[in-house]
Amino acid sequence: MIEYPKYKKVLFCTDFSENSDYAFEFAYGIAKRDEGLLYILHVIPRNPQQALVEGLIGDEIVEKVQKNLQEDLDNNYQERYVKKIENGLRYEIITKSGREDDEILKFAKDEKVDIIVLGTHGKTGIEHVFFGSVAEKVLRHSPFPLFVIPCKKKIERP
Repeated sequence: MIEYPKYKKVLFCTDFSENSDYAFEFAYGIAKRDEGLLYILHVIPRNPQQALVEGLIGDEIVEKVQKNLQEDLDNNYQERYVKKIENGLRYEIITKSGREDDEILKFAKDEKVDIIVLGTHGKTGIEHVFFGSVAEKVLRHSPFPLFVIPCKKKIERP
């Protein structure tokens, strides 16, 4: 009998989209099955003009915006994921800022995760050409097993 690998450190990456919520079910299932640690990671894309904008609007407004952003993130984590986690499953919530694929892979390497789980948006054609895919970029450069969950709408098509 072949034994499946145990995934003791599961990295779930979210952008708080509907498909990320769907991919969470898979990440949660793996972590629960293997009694592992579930990392829930969101990367805030860095705006190249951020320093310029912050310089124009002042520290007080920047602090208020950052506080509101953190409250929104906390609410998203809680409502979309934390409230679905049963007692006993260990998890950590992480928020990073930067280029999504770089931050995902850096975190995975630093924490020595066993598997990365993330969803796709199902972009095709010109939209995919211009915007690319975080999942595709992670896949191209990841030394870790990757579980990429396709867009749920594509799965439900006849």
